[in-house]
Amino acid sequence: MSRADVTTRATAGADAARRIVVAGAWLRTGSAAPGVLRVRPLAGEATASYIQRLVDVYQLTFPQLLHGVGIDLHGHGALPAAELHLNHAAAQHLAVLARTPLPHLTHALPHLALLGDAHGTGAAARWTRLKTEQQPVRACTLCTRHRSHDATNTAWVHATPHRLMCPRHHQAAPDPRLTSTVRTWAAPELATAHHTHQRLLRHPRAATAWTAARAITTRWYDHQQHLTHRWRMRLNQLCATNPHLTTAGSASPALLTRDLVIYPETVALAGALATLPNRPHSTANDALTLIACRLGLTRLPPNANDPLRVFLTHTRH
Repeated sequence: MSRADVTTRATAGADAARRIVVAGAWLRTGSAAPGVLRVRPLAGEATASYIQRLVDVYQLTFPQLLHGVGIDLHGHGALPAAELHLNHAAAQHLAVLARTPLPHLTHALPHLALLGDAHGTGAAARWTRLKTEQQPVRACTLCTRHRSHDATNTAWVHATPHRLMCPRHHQAAPDPRLTSTVRTWAAPELATAHHTHQRLLRHPRAATAWTAARAITTRWYDHQQHLTHRWRMRLNQLCATNPHLTTAGSASPALLTRDLVIYPETVALAGALATLPNRPHSTANDALTLIACRLGLTRLPPNANDPLRVFLTHTRH
C-alpha cells in the first residue's frame, strides 16, 4: 500500500469518526446543537430537500438527524410528491443545526414553518402531500453539489418563473415529473431570456404582465399558433441533448418542456405588455404590430378569438 493510500484512508476514517462523534452528541442531547458543517440552502428549496442534504452531508438517516436535534417526525412521505412542514420550534432547532439565523433560513425555504403552534407544543415536523402544481422541481446539479460539500447533487426547489433555469450551468427543470435536469446549452436564447426576465422584474407591472403573457403563450403552444415552427425546433434541440425526455413515463416531451420551450417568447411578450404605451387613440392593431416586432414575427393574424387580441381589447382597456 502506498503512502497516498494510507493518507486517503486515514482522512476518510477521521471524517467518519467526526460524523459519528457529532451524531452521538446530538443523540445525547434533547435539543438542537450547532452543526460542524454549514450547509447553505438553495433559493426556494423545499424543506425536505434541505434536510435530506444535511442527512447526506452528515451520513445519517432522516429519522436520526431529526431525532438528534429534538424534532418529532410525523407521517411518511417522499420528494417531490410531499413536503416536510416544521412548526416554529422545529424551525428554530433546524436553524441552530444549520448555523443560520432563522429569518435567513425561512427566506430561503418558503415552506419551512407553515404548521401552527399550539401552546406548549414541542418541536415537530409533518409530511404533507402536495398537489401536482405545488410540487418542487430538480435544482441545478452543480449548484447543489457546491452547496453540499460534494455529498450530493440532488436537491428540489419550489421554482418561481424567474428561476426557471440556471444560466450559469445551463440546466433547467420545468416539470416535477422530471427526475433529471434538462441541459439547455443547445438553446442559448434561454439564458438570454433569463437575464431579460431579471431586468423585467424591476418594472411595476411585471407580475401582472407575466401572468397574462404566460397564459397567452401557453394557449398558443397548446393550439399550435403563431410560433409553432420555432417552438418545434427548440423542442427538438432540447430532446437531442436530453434523451431522458423521451423516457420520462407517460408525459410527452412536448408537455414536460412546455414552460421551457415558450420561455423566451413569454419573457418578450411580458416585457411588451408591461411597457405598452397608454395612448388615447392607440388600438389593439397598433399594439399587435408592436408585439409582433418584439416576437420577431412579420405580423400577428387579426383573429378576433386570439387570446392576445382578447386581452388587448377587453382586459387592458
